[in-house]
Amino acid sequence: MQNEKYKKEPLVSGNYYHIYNRGNNGIDIFFENSNYEYFLKLYHQYVHPFAETFAWCLMKNHFHFLVYIRDENEVLLDSLEYSTVEKPKVLDASKQFGHLFNAYTQAINKRYSRTGSLFEKPFERKKVSSEKYLQNLIYYIHNNPVHHGFTKTANEYPWSSYESILSEMPTKLRREDVIRIYGSKENFIVYHNGEQDLKNIFDISIDKR
Repeated sequence: MQNEKYKKEPLVSGNYYHIYNRGNNGIDIFFENSNYEYFLKLYHQYVHPFAETFAWCLMKNHFHFLVYIRDENEVLLDSLEYSTVEKPKVLDASKQFGHLFNAYTQAINKRYSRTGSLFEKPFERKKVSSEKYLQNLIYYIHNNPVHHGFTKTANEYPWSSYESILSEMPTKLRREDVIRIYGSKENFIVYHNGEQDLKNIFDISIDKR
């Protein structure tokens, strides 16, 4: 019965998901800048071949990602050199996230001489049900540091996709698609600096766990 309680639905291709989790019992998962950088490096190695990324934010003890799970024929098989298996028998995005968390945990445990779980299991996922929800979720992810009192505005926080969305630098983010959701970069900025109704977001937010 306990296994059923914690069982999560698999990530299904062709859908958008809010992926989020925190440190086990709320502990920190990032201790210095190099940790954030290494987590993102692992994310691109394990998850990017299976998912398009629309927004992300890494906080000291939790994280948020908005992803679109690629169809099987869109999976970047040539980029799977860093996977824990050479040729996966089943293309499973859920397992790739698991590989990411396991690899990061092993590295952190070795680096800081710790043992045991780093993340709560299983990781949380919420299927995105509408474009309005998508719009509010991107806003919520980018404003998470504001909500937690780390910064006064979204653009001040270094470990989110906010500045990458507005930048002209090369990125693997679906930057143009995100801007299209808001109509323009100007509307994106105005929307992010405003007050939005996030009741549907907070109902499932990690901040309410």
